[in-house]
Amino acid sequence: MGRVIGVIAIKGGVGKTTISSSLAASLANEHNRKVLLIDANYSAPNVGLHMDIVKPECTIHDVLYGKLTLYDAIHRKFNVDVVPGSYFYTKKINPLKLKQKVQEVKEKYDFIIIDSSPALNEEILSSICASEHLFVVTTPDYPTLACSLRAAKLAKNRGKPIDGIIINKSRMPDYELDLRDIEKAVEIPVLAKIPDDKTNIKALFERMPTSIYDKKSKFAKEISKLAGVLVGAPESVKWWQKWIFGVGKDAINRQVLKKSYYEKMFNSVVGGNKDE
Repeated sequence: MGRVIGVIAIKGGVGKTTISSSLAASLANEHNRKVLLIDANYSAPNVGLHMDIVKPECTIHDVLYGKLTLYDAIHRKFNVDVVPGSYFYTKKINPLKLKQKVQEVKEKYDFIIIDSSPALNEEILSSICASEHLFVVTTPDYPTLACSLRAAKLAKNRGKPIDGIIINKSRMPDYELDLRDIEKAVEIPVLAKIPDDKTNIKALFERMPTSIYDKKSKFAKEISKLAGVLVGAPESVKWWQKWIFGVGKDAINRQVLKKSYYEKMFNSVVGGNKDE
């Protein structure tokens, strides 16, 4: 049974789709998992641009209109099953049908990654309701974090607490909010702090996930750590890095999350066996 992960933000330009596409590609190629990536940014879908699907014949819009199943709209790219969106769809769709559509295919995948809309309306609610786990993407500044708080509140009101925050586009750490300050403000653990990486611009130009375009880039390495948490892989840290830098708060949070995920998985399996 697949794990459904929503990647959300309430501010455009934070790198949400870059993270969604690279995380899906990392899970599929580094960890050999079967992954479905869905573009749930219905008003401004961009997953296709990151996954080299420029003119899709079938999209998530066709699915939510009732014309197709999710299987019908799948495009296979970079070892990932991708359901892109359409810029030009004019018929009225029901975004809240996404949960039902995801449930219909869930057992076929290890992970389903949903790239949400940044608009605080039924589009982002669609992703929240369809997901089992949520990650919020933000940049380390007050205005964006204020938006992230709104996302957290919306998710909590729907009974979907956020598992962690991904801080993206860190440029000048001395002039940015500290991880502990961010956690204190939003009361959500920070799972990664990713430096601003120009490799993302190059990867998008080539229409490739950054984790495929350059595995050695700083961005790809951080995404790989996050993917490792989801599959339960150990996170290796060189001894000299521990000695010089210590163990970062984000690294500790990743280990806590990994333990939490797999305790839940174990308990669900044991519970299922008892029922039988």
